[in-house]
Amino acid sequence: MDVLDLARLQFAVTGSLHFLFVVLTLGLAPLVAIMQTRHVISGKPVFERMTRFWGQIYVTNYALGVFTGLVMEFQFGLSWSGLSDFAGAVFGAPLAIETLVAFFLESTFLGLWIFGWNRLPKKLHLACIWLVTLTAYASAFWIMVANSFLQHPVGTVQQGDHLVLTDFGALLTNPSLVMAFPHVIGAGLFAGSFLIIGGSAYQLFRRTPEQEFFRRSLRTGVVWAFIGTTLAVGFGYAQFGFVRDVQPGKFDGAVPGSALATMITIGQLTQFAVMLVLLPLLFRNLLARFRWVHPVLMIMTPLPFIAAIMGWLAREVGRQPWLVYGELSVGDAMSPGLTKGMVTLSLVAFAGVLGLLAVVDYLLIARTVRRGPARADLGAAEPAEPSPTPALVL
Repeated sequence: MDVLDLARLQFAVTGSLHFLFVVLTLGLAPLVAIMQTRHVISGKPVFERMTRFWGQIYVTNYALGVFTGLVMEFQFGLSWSGLSDFAGAVFGAPLAIETLVAFFLESTFLGLWIFGWNRLPKKLHLACIWLVTLTAYASAFWIMVANSFLQHPVGTVQQGDHLVLTDFGALLTNPSLVMAFPHVIGAGLFAGSFLIIGGSAYQLFRRTPEQEFFRRSLRTGVVWAFIGTTLAVGFGYAQFGFVRDVQPGKFDGAVPGSALATMITIGQLTQFAVMLVLLPLLFRNLLARFRWVHPVLMIMTPLPFIAAIMGWLAREVGRQPWLVYGELSVGDAMSPGLTKGMVTLSLVAFAGVLGLLAVVDYLLIARTVRRGPARADLGAAEPAEPSPTPALVL
């Protein structure tokens, strides 16, 4: 491999590992918010326990995902300074909005939600998790605005050796964004719901005493898996016409073609499985009672994450050799002065850090699922302080 191939591999590895955290965050946030809404409306303790349990998994994934995002930002500056020089005034604007507005607000509301258990009024506490969800979606929106510009640069003119933004509204109505953003939201719901399905199936297969808890969790996961797969598949197909017009041959290469085929196969098969098998089996809690199905559901848990990575690879690799399609090549975007040794070292370091975070994330999530809701720490009531012993009066 030459320096350019190593830099591309570095971006592919870091981007793929980071996206695993992102897609789960986008999926779990609204599901946790829905569970807490049901608790506030109904007053049933089971929904509060569901919120705390699945919310703890969400918080774990979010916290580790923040570090993977920092690695992504660092490798942008290290390897792709040519992008900043040529299109920083355009590409950097939505990223700055995402960081300053969406991400900081999301972190603030999440902190209020985490530490507001048993302190904030119920409705105000509920508002915090919905604001977390909305700001998470806003963050994803601005990231997709930036990525869609790379796919189909609009609203700009070239002045000298760089691009200048002339129409900010064109970025927000970019055809590459309009269908891709709901597709990503669907993929997130697909991933979040299948994690809940797999975790619930594991506990039900073990004949957990928390039968009602995991029956309700399983039902929630299946219903939203149907919604998520429908959005992901529907808006995925809706992009083909536009992509064919502006990026002909995008999926002709071996890597993007096979990645796309894998994503489509997983998406369609799981959509049919959810719609034709899992949804009907919710009748009379048959799905929760049929223990022979539960190992299959556990095996299916990684499928949305595999599909998400394949979709990301198809979208990014398919526009090669362009970084900004038709405007800036990948070779011209790479930072000058990089050597094979430098890129190899950073590749090993970045892949090692992100890979370790992914493994830690999996182990912590698996540990939480295995321990069950009785040992969830999020929102647990603080033990009362012992009363001071009265002093003896002499």
